[in-house]
Amino acid sequence: MSATLPPQQAKVLTCSDGVIHGTREDKSGAALVEHLTNAGFDVVEQRVIADGTDNVAAALTEMTDQFAGLVVSTGGTGFAPRDQTPEGTRCVIERDAPGLAEAMRLCNPLGRLSRGLAGIRGNAIIVNTPGSTTGCVEQLDAILDVLPHALRLLHDADNTH
Repeated sequence: MSATLPPQQAKVLTCSDGVIHGTREDKSGAALVEHLTNAGFDVVEQRVIADGTDNVAAALTEMTDQFAGLVVSTGGTGFAPRDQTPEGTRCVIERDAPGLAEAMRLCNPLGRLSRGLAGIRGNAIIVNTPGSTTGCVEQLDAILDVLPHALRLLHDADNTH
């Protein structure tokens, strides 16, 4: 008789000046929460911040402190001057997970325009997705099948790989 594993936890971070200023609705954050929930994750936090390296770094630091799970950001991965999510992420990740970021970029031709990163901080995996509702879900889908295993590997101090 095998034990059922509890749902893995996730957090969603929307990085958007427009959402903060009320000129845009946070459709991508809502889409990620719904998608993660449907995939069996327990979404324990959803947060919105303004764009910018320092804002992203501070939010990711707070969201990953003492957290063992997945943090998915949406927004700020493009070429616009305020698109600084990868720079903020770079400040906090301790180990890169380039295979995840590469797989995310390959899901759609427009994915090649994403500068998003993936990496590990403590016991959390952080992945950056674009701010478009379709793009963030497509990029998450590109790695969703391997994330439960990746999280188990990250949290299993006694793995025999």
